Amino acid sequence: MSDAAPFLIPRGFRFGAAVAGIKASGRPDFSLIAADAPASAAAAFTANRVIAAPLIVDKENLRASGGKVRVVAINAGNANCAAGQAGLDAARATCTAASKVFACAPEEVFPSSTGVIGVPLPAGKLAAAMPGLAARLGRERDHFLEVAAAILTTDTVKKTAYARLEGQGAGEIRIAGLGKGSGMIHPQLVPHATMLVYVLTDAAIEPADLKAFLDPAIEMSFNRISVDGDTSTNDTVLLLASGASGIRVARGDRRFQDALMQVCASLARQIVADGEGVSHVVELRIAGARSDADALRVAKAIAHSPLVKTAWAGCDPNWGRLAAAIGYSGAEIDPERIDIRFGDLPICRHGGRAAGYDEAAAHAYLNQDEFSISIDLHQGQGSCVFWTTDLTAEYIHINADYST
Repeated sequence: MSDAAPFLIPRGFRFGAAVAGIKASGRPDFSLIAADAPASAAAAFTANRVIAAPLIVDKENLRASGGKVRVVAINAGNANCAAGQAGLDAARATCTAASKVFACAPEEVFPSSTGVIGVPLPAGKLAAAMPGLAARLGRERDHFLEVAAAILTTDTVKKTAYARLEGQGAGEIRIAGLGKGSGMIHPQLVPHATMLVYVLTDAAIEPADLKAFLDPAIEMSFNRISVDGDTSTNDTVLLLASGASGIRVARGDRRFQDALMQVCASLARQIVADGEGVSHVVELRIAGARSDADALRVAKAIAHSPLVKTAWAGCDPNWGRLAAAIGYSGAEIDPERIDIRFGDLPICRHGGRAAGYDEAAAHAYLNQDEFSISIDLHQGQGSCVFWTTDLTAEYIHINADYST
């Protein structure tokens, strides 16, 4: 469901945002998501080996709490990364402050940060804002959207997604997700600008089972997008289950998995569509690869090629750049068996220009805000769908001026 569609927030959570003084703009920059009782939690984090302090603390806390989270504390405007021991101290101080306000254990707090790297986080500002913000948390749509807005950095729009499914007996399960991400987007989440995503459900699910649902949902959504090929130090996806619906979901429940996948895929697409300076969103459909892994190699090679991305920015149907990227992707290929289509338009056939190639039609097709490129390698059954963007001069302007 879209942000505009009617929806019900998962039961068992409260939300809110405030100005803590982290952002120079004076806009809301501190958010809380509070569970009524410790919620089951599963998370995935960046594969970047330069890891922000809150992620280190999150991993420690999830182990110590047995996969339970009571409070999520999110600040924007400062990534709390590359700050050494001071960064860890700031993340832990945030946990301590939240534990006092919410009468929970510090290890039941999940801190998150996004913003500029290498600047000390003034955790005292978060602690000072905590009591007042906690006192006015709410359960309504507006409270949920406060968080969706306050976590943004270079984003231009809020990103939310929702799903509902009927329980096996009476009642329903609700799933709601919110996220941010616009630049520095090429998540490589384990297992397998910053992307932060928080997905909430009121289903009753044990932490280990929750993890079994989250991993495949991530693999087919957030691990299938890229704006600029940069993997953030702070990428995080957190899934919380309050159990407040009273409906228990067992591992392997296909209906719940599909609903969760729907929410994650929607958020992933929204993040790509809001990419910094983006004028085109591109869906890559790779088929006929030797394996799914090879298909993904091809998609990423194309998605990360400056030559390809700038051609898309100019609506230039220079398919030779696609062929070159396929060739250096590392995938098993036969150059004389590659087929490429722009939508339904034949572009390349058997590795050469298609007999029906129409350059004017191809240019017009690429002039759309969103378009699809299909590539068949004719090597096997491997396939993938991947979403990416073009690369524009506006992207350069945004990131050249980001910290100043």
